[in-house]
Amino acid sequence: MTAAQTESDRYKWVALSNTTLGVLISAIDGSIVIISLPAIFRGIGLDPLAPGNISYLLWMILGYLLVSAVLVVSLGRLGDMFGRVKMYNFGFVIFAAASLALSLDPYRHGAGALWLIGWRVVQAFGGAMLTGNSAAILTDAFPASQRGMALGVNQITALAGQFLGLVVGGLLAAIDWHAVFWVSVPVGVFGSIWSYRSLREVGSRRPARIDWAGTLTFTAGLSGVLAAITYGIQPYGGHATGWTNPVVIAGLGGGLLLLVAFCAVENKVAEPMFRLGLFRVRAFAAGNLAALLTSVARGGLQFMLIIWLQGIWLPIHGYDYEQTPLWAGIYMLPLTVGFLIAGPASGYLSDRFGARLFSTGGLCLVALSFVGLIALPVDFDYRLFAVLLVVSGIGQGMFSAPNTSAIMSSVDPAERGVASGMRSTFQNSGTSLSIGIFFSLMITGLASRLPSGLESGLTSQGVPADTAAHVANLPPVSTLFAAFLGNNPIAHLLSGTGTLQHLPAHNVAVLTGHTFFPQLVSGPFHHGLEIVFTAAAVMAVIAAIASLLRGPHERAAAPILVTASSLQAEQD
Repeated sequence: MTAAQTESDRYKWVALSNTTLGVLISAIDGSIVIISLPAIFRGIGLDPLAPGNISYLLWMILGYLLVSAVLVVSLGRLGDMFGRVKMYNFGFVIFAAASLALSLDPYRHGAGALWLIGWRVVQAFGGAMLTGNSAAILTDAFPASQRGMALGVNQITALAGQFLGLVVGGLLAAIDWHAVFWVSVPVGVFGSIWSYRSLREVGSRRPARIDWAGTLTFTAGLSGVLAAITYGIQPYGGHATGWTNPVVIAGLGGGLLLLVAFCAVENKVAEPMFRLGLFRVRAFAAGNLAALLTSVARGGLQFMLIIWLQGIWLPIHGYDYEQTPLWAGIYMLPLTVGFLIAGPASGYLSDRFGARLFSTGGLCLVALSFVGLIALPVDFDYRLFAVLLVVSGIGQGMFSAPNTSAIMSSVDPAERGVASGMRSTFQNSGTSLSIGIFFSLMITGLASRLPSGLESGLTSQGVPADTAAHVANLPPVSTLFAAFLGNNPIAHLLSGTGTLQHLPAHNVAVLTGHTFFPQLVSGPFHHGLEIVFTAAAVMAVIAAIASLLRGPHERAAAPILVTASSLQAEQD
């Protein structure tokens, strides 16, 4: 082996280690605030469930995801133009600086929340630079015969990070809410120094003009659609959800029109930001469609499991509501175990046998796990629950690593940055879409069954009939978010009525105890879960069909499917 080959072999493992650290910390920070939100809002003295404050809650959860979904493709394209390593390195610096600013929030109440939301957006910008270029850096560094393994480790680390963030956030929030953001500072500083010292440009660059028209229409259009879907879960005009809200309708309509305009622009400009011609490659198109649908299903699984555990199962089993966010993250760890078991192995094997077998088989397992979750009672045996989570994690691991490798290997080396960004856009958009889709489905299911049961349950404990009727007909989203934040839902619903102060101590103890709300809501909630998980299972099946249609395995020595010249010829 020559000195150059030895150096190349060493460099690829350095690239894998550093980019895996980058996507891990970015993924962890994408979910770390979900479990730590109660501590964060207590720390800045803000009640996120009070009227007018729900938008702070939504943007704390979704701001990071929306920015990541919208900007990652543009930043991947800039990596193709100016250097993937250069963009990646700068992303680490921005990420570290934003993490430091988040941990030093000088304000309280609404101003404190706006500070955190603003710097979360900046942090997401840095995270998008990391995730938008990491897959391209690895694809450049590794030969085709090892690419599936490398991208498998990288991709599964990112997926595992989404769920590890739940546990890390819960543990750190129990110490100090500032620690939720402190933890990213040393990692960001270390990663920045390491990447600047060790990574180098080994891939093809394609200098070009920035596609301002495409960038602006895409950013505005996708932002409008995702923001509208987010606000669609808020009640409006007496309805449980906000899908009749003119602002939501305008956001969806305007966003879709801008995305249509974006497609028209991209077919006209000489150097488009979004390579629409890549979708003529079957492996690229099928892989991204499957990734989008799987991401939507995964996001729904994550948020519904959190509510299931925090609002029902953990309280029934004696956990105080304040403790449920941390323990929900811990009890979901089998999902991460499944990722870690299947991801690297399937990535390695897909280098030899192709992505189609593993990706399609993995998605079939995911669909079966959703069916199994539907069959579980609300108060389930945790052993069965854990097995289903492991099966789901194995299925997602089998899918994600080979699918990413197939997508990245199907494009010309000069297009790997934009391909990586496009792949990440579909994946991140799916997570954002899942919140609007599955929360709306759950809220609709609860709205049809919860009010009557809640009203009768409250009156049976001495709550005045008019108060019980008023509370029972409040939008279910408030109850869901109360459970999501580790608050006692009944105590939250009755907090502004003064009712608890006038009831006998025994009734108050029953109403605010561990079992009253879970037993009351279990029937309507399971009905909502059936709707949500059925929709997720259908998405997984459609994704499996798309994966099956991706085409046969191409050997490592096969010609590259798409070239820059062929894409330009197609556009001309």
